[in-house]
Amino acid sequence: MNQDPATQPLSTAARPLTRALSRTTLTAAWLVAAASAQAADLLQLGERFTRNQASLETNLPDTVDAATGQGIKWTAKLGSSSYAPPVIAQGRVYVGTNNDNPHDPRQRGDRGVFRCLEESSGKFLWQLVVPKIGGDQYLDWPKVGIASPATVEGDRVYLLTNRAEVVCLDVNGMANGNDGPFTDEARHQTPVGKDLIPAGPADADILWVTDLRSVADIWPHDTSYGNPLLHGDFLYLNSNNGVDNTHRVIRKPDAPSLVVLAKQTGRLVAKDDEHIGPRIFHNTYSSPALGTVNGRSLVCFGGGDGVLYAFEALTAMPPDGSVANLKRVWKFDPDPGAPKTDVHTFSGNRKVSPSTIMTPPVFVGDRVYLTVGGDLWWGKYQAWLMCVAADQTGDVTATAGLWSYPLKHSCTTPAVAGPLTFAADTANKSLHCIETATGREFWQYPLGSEVWASPLVADGKVYLGTRRGKLFIFAASRDKKLLCETTLDSPISAAPAAANGVVYITTAETLYALAKP
Repeated sequence: MNQDPATQPLSTAARPLTRALSRTTLTAAWLVAAASAQAADLLQLGERFTRNQASLETNLPDTVDAATGQGIKWTAKLGSSSYAPPVIAQGRVYVGTNNDNPHDPRQRGDRGVFRCLEESSGKFLWQLVVPKIGGDQYLDWPKVGIASPATVEGDRVYLLTNRAEVVCLDVNGMANGNDGPFTDEARHQTPVGKDLIPAGPADADILWVTDLRSVADIWPHDTSYGNPLLHGDFLYLNSNNGVDNTHRVIRKPDAPSLVVLAKQTGRLVAKDDEHIGPRIFHNTYSSPALGTVNGRSLVCFGGGDGVLYAFEALTAMPPDGSVANLKRVWKFDPDPGAPKTDVHTFSGNRKVSPSTIMTPPVFVGDRVYLTVGGDLWWGKYQAWLMCVAADQTGDVTATAGLWSYPLKHSCTTPAVAGPLTFAADTANKSLHCIETATGREFWQYPLGSEVWASPLVADGKVYLGTRRGKLFIFAASRDKKLLCETTLDSPISAAPAAANGVVYITTAETLYALAKP
């Protein structure tokens, strides 16, 4: 029988840690962070790779009316199915979509598409077009396109494509020439067996490509999703190793779940050594997060086996040709009573199943916040929002859990804003406001539709979209207050993003830039 972590008492070691999380301390830390940072570009998903959807942006709209255009600065048409939140850097906006609204008449049919737009107007600048893997649709699900958000550093854009490739792109595209060392963009954007589509000034300039199916020997499932984490000379990413089309077989049980590439070249330089593969219930979707605990940089990662891992960040480049094993600092099992062996015999069981972690953990100080539980499509109707102490070592399952808040299903990332934490329940179709120190509920709000998008907290407001295309804006307070509700053109599956006084909402078909008049 599964044990419900939400009903288990905290361990003796965890209780004093919980008491130490005073409301005063949390509020002070939040105010110091707000005072010391400048709201500007959004170079990756979540603030500074902590993955926390709590932005320091100000002067953001609290009223939007799609019918009249109030609060809408500009819109840009995308494809028909878009899942990626945008990132914003150096006057450009980057967002993934599919090819059902092709910008290039030479590119027809199902493709992954990644577009670069002008920040001020939404004007198209250039795009990366990626053919589908082909064959088994479960390797690269039809019509999904490129679902991953990018990471920008300087003049480089790092991205995971629909083909489970990590690519490094020039922010200028081909407009300033083909910079190399990769120079075969035409072949890369042409489907197998088709006439070559030459690359032009409106196409992406690829600097390097690393195919995780080849270098890490993974088996992707449904769609490849991950947000590269940059730290020093290294690029950390969940591998996307998963089940095959039967949902009961791991074709690549020895493949890593967390990989590290050299950001300059794309070479595989490190991986986890946890042998997670045989215990993956569905896929390895959780992007890693970065935190500093006791002066040590930790890379925290949710495995496809439902276990939370923390590794030491690399400090030196391994010798050429070698692949190092990451050093694990601790691991935490949020659902220790769940099945751990023969996990795929529970596929489709809505009462008993392993847990999985679909979204990035959130690092705030020396605490990690995460949503975990039964798989949205194949697992049990039981999930939790958890707070975990990140300052311990070893197997910390019995000691690091600080609090647990029950959910039904969640494929969204929590947003921690000082004393308040906001989390969406996918299956119960609701937004929850929770006390960060204790996990106590302040309120919940019924949204009337499934929620796949994560909430964004910014400027004293909470922004959240639903699969029915509803955009909600709440006051970020312990008192429940809805400021605005409007209906956009299509379903919203991506987290909102904020940069330079603008909130961006990706719907299935359109990117909206929202701002005060």
